[in-house]
Amino acid sequence: MKKLLLLFSFFFAFNLKCYADEISKYSESAILTEASTGNVLYEKDADRKSAPASMTKIMSMALIMDAIKEERISLNSDVLISENAAKMGGSQVYLNVGETYKVYDLLKSIAIASANDAVVAMSEKVAGTEEKFVDMMNKKCKELGCKETNFTNPHGLDDENHYSSARDMSLISRYLINNYPEILDYTSIYEDYLQRPDGTNTWLVNTNKLVRFYDSVDGLKTGFTSKAGYCLTATANKNNMRLISVVMGVDSPDNRTSDTVRLLNYGFNSFKISLIYKKDKVLGTYRVEKGNKEKVQLVLLQDAKELLSITDKEKKYSLKLEINKLVAPLKKGDIVGKAKIIDNTGNVVGIIEVTVKDNIIKAGFKDYFKRNFKTTLYGKNIIL
Repeated sequence: MKKLLLLFSFFFAFNLKCYADEISKYSESAILTEASTGNVLYEKDADRKSAPASMTKIMSMALIMDAIKEERISLNSDVLISENAAKMGGSQVYLNVGETYKVYDLLKSIAIASANDAVVAMSEKVAGTEEKFVDMMNKKCKELGCKETNFTNPHGLDDENHYSSARDMSLISRYLINNYPEILDYTSIYEDYLQRPDGTNTWLVNTNKLVRFYDSVDGLKTGFTSKAGYCLTATANKNNMRLISVVMGVDSPDNRTSDTVRLLNYGFNSFKISLIYKKDKVLGTYRVEKGNKEKVQLVLLQDAKELLSITDKEKKYSLKLEINKLVAPLKKGDIVGKAKIIDNTGNVVGIIEVTVKDNIIKAGFKDYFKRNFKTTLYGKNIIL
């Protein structure tokens, strides 16, 4: 009997491995993650160092979006095309030295057409020089916890010291999507035009054909060089769940597509997201010291979710709040504590940061005068 059980276990494990290998059978490395939770649903040699080709531009787009958020540039900022940018080979939109474009136009060219000249021009706009931009890329990699990545350029053309891994590309993609979902407005476009200064148009066609042929795919970035082979980081959103798949080192564009489709199908057919609390749900009202208001409502910084197997029953959850001392000024987005998400079995399934629902500025003379007046009038301190 014991031998029979061992034999059964061996065949079960063997068949499971064969099934897993079939999901990404053409890829040297691959990974599938759920974007909101970061849970890894599938991986195959995900830490293997490989040339990422134009998937490099995912990090470049992330730094461009950082610069827009920090108001160092805007979508309407002018970008002057340098000789360094105009001479870039590979995929390009044939920018000419001395031409001026808006950030919006170049970002669109990067996201849709994977334009090397456009990404170099943007790297110079954001950091001053391409070299300084690359330093920013590698610094951001460390912040995100990437272990197997080093960039030497913003475009992804082959270089001996330019490499990444499927896991790291997934981490970078998750940062970009979660912090700047508006980037998907660009990466989901199948075809568009770049209007040139002379009035002519350059046709832009998305290198990621899945945005047209796979329902719910709205990004993210393809890649190909002779060293990297065919690569693709794809993302799709269905049934309140966003998946990120990465395949690297594939031998043909068709096989790249096949592996990506199998990964996404596996994810959507095997898992689901339980939405526990929405980020705008009020958690309670707390006192604030030295503020123009003496109380503030608290909310989650992001939606609280749990990844479940497609066959799991829905659970009940509770929150345990741990809130710091609240002292004005406070603005929406400031982290003021955390909420532990506990399921009905007592397990902590997640920890979400907590912020204030509204901005609270420091109290002024009029605020203190008003409070003191009411205290004198009613004989006790009244919360306004």
